[in-house]
Amino acid sequence: MPSTEPSASHYATSAPASSSAPAHVPWRTKCAIVSIGLLTFVGILTETSMNVTFPTLIGELGVSLATVQWLTTGYLLLVTIVMSTTAWVLKRFAPRALFLFALAASAIGVGLCLVAPSFPLLLVGRMVQACATGIATPLMYQLIFMRVPLRRIGSYVGFASIIISLAPALGPTYGGIMTSVWSWRAIFVGVLPVLVFVAVLGAISVRGEAPGVGDRRFDIIGVALLAALFTMVLLAFSAAGRGGWGAPTFWIDLAVCVLVCAALAWHAAHGSRRVFDYSILRIRMIRLRLFGYFGLQFINIGLSFVLPLFVQNVFGATAMQAGLMLLPGALLGAVASPIAGRMYDRRGARGPLLVSISLVIVALALFLGLVPSLTVALVGVLYTMLRLGFNIGFGVTMSDASAQVPPRLKSDQNSLFSMMQQFAGSFGTAVMSAVISARMPGASTVDATVTGSRVDFAILLVLGACMLATIVVSFRAARARAAATGTGASGAADAGRRTR
Repeated sequence: MPSTEPSASHYATSAPASSSAPAHVPWRTKCAIVSIGLLTFVGILTETSMNVTFPTLIGELGVSLATVQWLTTGYLLLVTIVMSTTAWVLKRFAPRALFLFALAASAIGVGLCLVAPSFPLLLVGRMVQACATGIATPLMYQLIFMRVPLRRIGSYVGFASIIISLAPALGPTYGGIMTSVWSWRAIFVGVLPVLVFVAVLGAISVRGEAPGVGDRRFDIIGVALLAALFTMVLLAFSAAGRGGWGAPTFWIDLAVCVLVCAALAWHAAHGSRRVFDYSILRIRMIRLRLFGYFGLQFINIGLSFVLPLFVQNVFGATAMQAGLMLLPGALLGAVASPIAGRMYDRRGARGPLLVSISLVIVALALFLGLVPSLTVALVGVLYTMLRLGFNIGFGVTMSDASAQVPPRLKSDQNSLFSMMQQFAGSFGTAVMSAVISARMPGASTVDATVTGSRVDFAILLVLGACMLATIVVSFRAARARAAATGTGASGAADAGRRTR
């Protein structure tokens, strides 16, 4: 049976760009990317800063771990839902209008969190901020994919990856320092000057027209089904955290997830409207890269939740110590992202992806094997190794996926990857939290944290092994396609990168 998967060479022949296109990026484009990127940075920074405040918030606001983790899980869930709309939104509205909306939502959300007297209002503020991040992140990538010359895509996506990956690692450090020096509310005070700078820089640089949606109408049913599916998945694991894996609510929620997933599949196949163009999922390389992208973010955010909790509950570390423990990995990872992007621009995805997954798997294996011997310093060293692996592979995975689709599908691919990246974060937090919380009844906090963290490390290690398998499969598929077309491996890589 012949394959229905479009080939990279098919897209390459229809692409308007070429390797001889100018490599200059206008200053206005650079400033626009920076301003929107910083808006994304603020959202992610405040989200991950809250992780180290959970023990404080549990005592101060009188809530449980299963409840307080919704500050992260709920935030990422709403970001995911908002991102699911961006394949249509990015075409319907001009970049400037989207930027101003995201800026206003971020400022309002920060203000609500700053003055929140109780957990419900704090959660509302985080949800408003989620709307800002859900628009800003895909908008940043859209500017890169549509305005940056093809030969520099890897470098600019590497820069974007610094923003997305540096914020989760700096967040615990920033949150720990602010909480120790003053209060968790200081987290939101500290980002106010950044928002003022973003407003000024974005006002002079963010321009452009909306591409238009033609006769394509907004798929409210598809968005509602996606929102229901993502919500039920997280509610199921939240129920497991409260009542254990045998809780009836957990299994009922899982059954509902299956039904909603079936309804979404039917709608995608037969509905007259689409959240995004599902045809991109027929491309094998897109499916493989999407799994890798999802897995890297799942591991990244999952560990950002587990490790600060581990060192505070087990070693009695302060929030500041927990944050500083992750800082070296954040800084080295930030340096690695643009270097990996340049490697991809010059030589393709093979080298960076193999180095990336190797570092991730080794770090996770050591976390799992050394649980009884872990110290704050050793956790920091292993996390640094993992962060290097994450940053080397994260941007390259996105860049290589972008090379597989034609220009008309860039916003769809962007929306899909951005959506799944955020859901990976919320799902990772929910799973890691549920594993630890399910062991809390009948056990001390220290024992539950140690046992639950060991299981969490094992889950992440299995996921890393699956990611390695998809990378190997993708390289074999690329070689087979190169042999079939007679281009050779390097020619196939070049053809893929010329897809724009």
